[in-house]
Amino acid sequence: MSQNQGFIHELSAAPFLTHGRTRWITAENPTGEKGQGGKAASNLGIARKGKPCITLPQGETVVLADIQGTGIVQHFWITCTNATSKGNFVLRDLVLRIYWDDETLPSVEVPLGDFFCNGFGERCKVNSQPIVVNPTGGMNCYFPMPFRQSAKITIENQHAEDIHGFFYQFHYELVDSLPENTAYFHAQWRRENITTEGKDYTILDGVKGKGKYVGTYLAWAALERYWWGEGEIKFYLDGDEEWPTLCGTGTEDYFGGAWCFYEKENGIPVEVPYSTLYLGYPFYSKSDTTLKEKFGEDSVPMHGLYRWHLPDPIHFESDLRVTIQQIGHNSRELFERTDDVASVAYWYQMEPHADFPLLLPVHRRWPR
Repeated sequence: MSQNQGFIHELSAAPFLTHGRTRWITAENPTGEKGQGGKAASNLGIARKGKPCITLPQGETVVLADIQGTGIVQHFWITCTNATSKGNFVLRDLVLRIYWDDETLPSVEVPLGDFFCNGFGERCKVNSQPIVVNPTGGMNCYFPMPFRQSAKITIENQHAEDIHGFFYQFHYELVDSLPENTAYFHAQWRRENITTEGKDYTILDGVKGKGKYVGTYLAWAALERYWWGEGEIKFYLDGDEEWPTLCGTGTEDYFGGAWCFYEKENGIPVEVPYSTLYLGYPFYSKSDTTLKEKFGEDSVPMHGLYRWHLPDPIHFESDLRVTIQQIGHNSRELFERTDDVASVAYWYQMEPHADFPLLLPVHRRWPR
């Protein structure tokens, strides 16, 4: 499949009308109700941009969308500050959760920034098909998210103070029915701030039922010197135990790069970020500017990477486990590493889903 094939399909479908009913949820129209948009007043008067955003109270969970009926969330956009006077890492302190069909446990539970491939509590631009982050911090999601009875989307503010100026738009379509084989979107965050030497990091485990795996995001802080990305990703499918059915050839290979992402600048190899439709390495930094006036800018190398399995989904019939190794190379030989790895797994499956691991407390989510 070519990189443009998905867009060609969307363009070819554009002329054909359906019975969908388009709705938008914003701060001005929080229910998406027909004929109720743009009514709030500003200093310019009624219907002149009266309520473009909300405040997230510290310690509280705010319902951003509560939709009843059958439909599909087609796109949503969010932006907010990434730091306040009480600290940085707002993008790790806000937790996005999504619930389908009145379930009590979320199908999506991810720190806000990591969901949009902006790990480490920092912004970076992303130019992919399902996730797009534009200047400055405009976070967009195009994963289609169908539901049969209801959809509830919340944000929890675990930051040390209120978050003012939280902007959002949720675009969805109400439909009469969905095909029987329509699965539900899921996303789960994990982290090991020090991995175990010789033991693969777990990206996803405990998935039961039929579905397809569609994406991986890694926020990888390299804690040892030399090249960090020789580890192989593994997909254990449908009863695999000791050995996986699918095993990759290396970390940079899985994310579509090669040879350590290196290009030479002034004779010195330098890792080069990139962002494409289905795979990318949009974030690379060796500096920490959060408190540079007190502590300088020295930091461990940080790497943010994504891979979307949209043209090449990983199908499973009964169960799924996904892991990745921490293996490096010192120019002579491979060696086992211990690093700081956080991840987001994205997949579709039929409900019900297995319980997620308990989300780490806020201070354990902060980047190294």
